[in-house]
Amino acid sequence: MDYLVIGHITQDLLPDGTRTPGGTVSYAARTAHALGLRVGVITSAEDGLDLSAVFSGIEVYRVPAPGTTVFENRYTPAGRVQFLHSRASPLTANTAPQIPGRVGVLHLGPVAAECDPSLADIIPADFLGLTPQGWMRRWDGLGRVFPGLWESAGQLLSRADAVVLSEEDIGGDEALAAHWASQTRVLAVTRGARGCSVYADGRIWHLPAFPAQEVDPTGAGDIFAAVFFTQLWRGDDPVAAARLANCLAAISVTRPGLAGTPTPEEVDRCMERRRSQGSGGAEERGSGGAGERGSRGAGERRCRGAEERRSGGGE
Repeated sequence: MDYLVIGHITQDLLPDGTRTPGGTVSYAARTAHALGLRVGVITSAEDGLDLSAVFSGIEVYRVPAPGTTVFENRYTPAGRVQFLHSRASPLTANTAPQIPGRVGVLHLGPVAAECDPSLADIIPADFLGLTPQGWMRRWDGLGRVFPGLWESAGQLLSRADAVVLSEEDIGGDEALAAHWASQTRVLAVTRGARGCSVYADGRIWHLPAFPAQEVDPTGAGDIFAAVFFTQLWRGDDPVAAARLANCLAAISVTRPGLAGTPTPEEVDRCMERRRSQGSGGAEERGSGGAGERGSRGAGERRCRGAEERRSGGGE
């Protein structure tokens, strides 16, 4: 298996009372599949929820649950308020199914603190990618979601090959981003229509976003992360990986919901666009963040993983 993503599929409650599927696991798995990878998912949801349409061509391991994780966004004059109405079963070393062999990319993508950090210890992988948003959420007795501390940051950052966060995740705290970047190998902060910042080798680059007519930004960060992790594992340098991730994330916002996940044809077009652009567009903004030692170590593992995949190993 090339890419294994772990987290809850969600049902997002819309204003008209209908529900639409979502969650990091949905967007990332579909994107990795479009990139040509053999993809697996570990998730949890009620037995009655049909996952076949969301995860077509993807191997799904479902942990039983009495219900599915349901989020609702309510929009007020003061901004968006998010509610968690129900939560599926935790994903832990005890509940997760055994995955045969070694995976290429292991992506831990919690949305409601459902992924136990110990999953990084029990699943052998060439590359560990983290989207920690769900570890930074808390909720009260009414289900109202509010920011919280990422308690497992110290445990996971030193082990991760790459981490992707949004400006919203860090509350605009650039010092926090730089602090976390100093503890891991590669870190990217997505900034919506303003592109992204990449911390690696003790340096910081800012890459502008590709122009797009936004319809729905939902899932764009998860799509960015799946592309970024995949391309780093394949051997791209962080700036090249982020440039391709920016391109596909920009396409994703032009369509609603999961319809925004890329097609193989769109992957090819963005690959060609990146080749024609060359090294232009990335602005280096001084030093800071990920240490040179860590980034080189990640590169060595990326090359080993890519070599194993080309020779038929790493399944």
